[in-house]
Amino acid sequence: MLSEADLVVHGSRANPVAPCMLGLVFAIGSSRRVVATSRTLDPQAQRGTQRPPSRLRALGDVARVAGPPLLFGLRLWASVCLALYIAFWLELDNASWAGTSAAIVCQPHLGASLRKGWYRLVGSVVGAVAIVVLTAIFPQERAAFLVGLALWGAACALMATVLRNFAAYSAALAGYTAAIVASDQLGATGGPNGHAFMLAVYRVSEISIGIVSAGVVLAGTDLGGARRRLAALLATPSAVIASRFTTMLAQPRPNFSETQAARRELVRRVIALDPAIDEAMGESSRLRYHSPVLQTAVDGLFAALAGWRAVAAHLAQLGDRKARSEADAILRNLPPGFRSAEYAEPAHWIADPIRWRSAFESAARTLLAVPANTPSLRLLGDQTARVLAGLSRALDGLALLVVHPDRPPARRRRRRVWVPDWLPSLINALRAFVAIGTVALFWIASAWPQGALAITWVAISVILFSPRADQSYASAISFAVGNLVAAVLAAIAAFALLPSVATFEGFSAVMALYLIPVGALAARWQTAMFVAMAANFVPLVSPTNHMTYDTQHFYNTALAIVGGCSAAALAFRLLPPPSPAVRTRRLLALTLRDLRRLATGPAPETSEPWEHRVYGRLTVLPDEAGPQQRSQLLAALAMGTQIVGLRRAAPTLGVGSDIDAALVALAEGRSALALTWLEQVDRSLAVRSDAESDTSLALRTRSTILAIREILMEHAPFVDGMPA
Repeated sequence: MLSEADLVVHGSRANPVAPCMLGLVFAIGSSRRVVATSRTLDPQAQRGTQRPPSRLRALGDVARVAGPPLLFGLRLWASVCLALYIAFWLELDNASWAGTSAAIVCQPHLGASLRKGWYRLVGSVVGAVAIVVLTAIFPQERAAFLVGLALWGAACALMATVLRNFAAYSAALAGYTAAIVASDQLGATGGPNGHAFMLAVYRVSEISIGIVSAGVVLAGTDLGGARRRLAALLATPSAVIASRFTTMLAQPRPNFSETQAARRELVRRVIALDPAIDEAMGESSRLRYHSPVLQTAVDGLFAALAGWRAVAAHLAQLGDRKARSEADAILRNLPPGFRSAEYAEPAHWIADPIRWRSAFESAARTLLAVPANTPSLRLLGDQTARVLAGLSRALDGLALLVVHPDRPPARRRRRRVWVPDWLPSLINALRAFVAIGTVALFWIASAWPQGALAITWVAISVILFSPRADQSYASAISFAVGNLVAAVLAAIAAFALLPSVATFEGFSAVMALYLIPVGALAARWQTAMFVAMAANFVPLVSPTNHMTYDTQHFYNTALAIVGGCSAAALAFRLLPPPSPAVRTRRLLALTLRDLRRLATGPAPETSEPWEHRVYGRLTVLPDEAGPQQRSQLLAALAMGTQIVGLRRAAPTLGVGSDIDAALVALAEGRSALALTWLEQVDRSLAVRSDAESDTSLALRTRSTILAIREILMEHAPFVDGMPA
């Protein structure tokens, strides 16, 4: 696009473009700071101002709504232009990948952009190494090379489904980076040309330039607010759980169905914390170092919900008078501040999380130590303590976000990666292999000059959208439509506007006409169509230092991109992911299988591995799952936790054989026989007359048995009806 003379001028110290780009970044950042400052003006100084007319207020409302998306559009444009300028200056052979990477990495939030950029770099390096190795193994064997490429894409699709958030994106990127490098070396004939190493170096360099450019623009223009947003997202469900739980205890007759609906909605909110944590870690290295605290906070909220469910279910089994009496006994052991108005306000939790955490920990210890003369009251006390302990863990994470306490280094616990269900991952891997292989066969049969590029884009779509489950087909269709629209607009830009400009400034102005409004739309409605329009405009235009306007090449390229994306959508249609009903049934069956193994296998030291496994299944449970199915999963979670405690206490109390018989019956799907054995153990413990410590242990064991019995009576069809 630039002549050699122009390139020398733009690369010299007298180049006016570089100061222009820096000035643009500074201007965007300054405008952001001015807006932020104007929002924090002293209210005392504003009281004397007159109320603006309604028309001005309407314009102000429009500016508040449209301002952030337009600001993101400016950032997107600045990132792409900066990346392309550097790539042109370095005379890279395919500068469009630098601009494309900058557009993909650029996100509305700073933390998401930095985190995505880091994982994109890791995925690019892994994919580049993989294609170099694959080329070395099959240097002159086209068929074996293409099969290996399809297998690598399948493996990356599997890992993209197993992993989460930006780690899943990195796995997907490793898959289609290999396809990108492969398309460059395969050319039109379809055989490795031996240049894989240098092509991989060039592509990774171009991608790195795009990542760094987007990071520089965003870091210079965005103040960052992921920590504040995460604090609000963490404080809100915590406050709701605490206030609703206390309100339930204070009601004359707790309504189990009403609290069940509230817990179901809160589970969704807790699940939504996971990507927010990943985004916040992108902004702060300190949060990355203390990430176990944040993960423990999420687990604490799940534990609080499980404890709340156990208390609500038990109170529903009692008569009105007894339920009211025992609920009052629990309330008397809670600090008075727990029933105040500020208790339900997330703002108060954010203002002083350490005070609330200390209060919860103290109340939990009190409830665990308070004397109880019946298993029923002991059950309520222990489960309420579990609710408070879970909330204190959530407040520990909140304190990390808002108070910055001097804390010891976080203990990094290596958690085993539990895959909730392998079936969706295996189907996604099979789909990726079939889609990439089919397009490769079509290319070989048709001798299409752009067939290698079509392989790249079918790999991008089929791997990238595999983790979206039910939304994968709709996302792939939307992505293909977005690329089609981008191709039409790129044709207008390439053949009607760009031939009339000869400088980088003019090129940047043409790019601004497209990227700023499309970026604003992508920020406002983050759908696959607008993302495709924003990210894939650059590869369609294919800007180079010496710009050529070949209509046949452009239309072949556009057809390869749109055709590859359409082939991926067809693959999702022909080989769809398991339906929500099938996934729900499998998650319940797998949880029941693990529960039976927990009952009869080696006794674990703690319930943490079991809880972590079920939390993972709660996270991926489809939204279409019914209330009964969600209740069954929570019941299995609670029963497994109780079984771990029961097996640890049984040898000390001398009832190990009877407990084993009950658990064997449970594992065999005979809940009636298990109830009989548990009742026998309960009667034997009721007549014990040992020391006081043993009596306390016996009473706590009886409360555990009572909790298991209530779950068995409520969910006997679930426990008995599914195969092991």
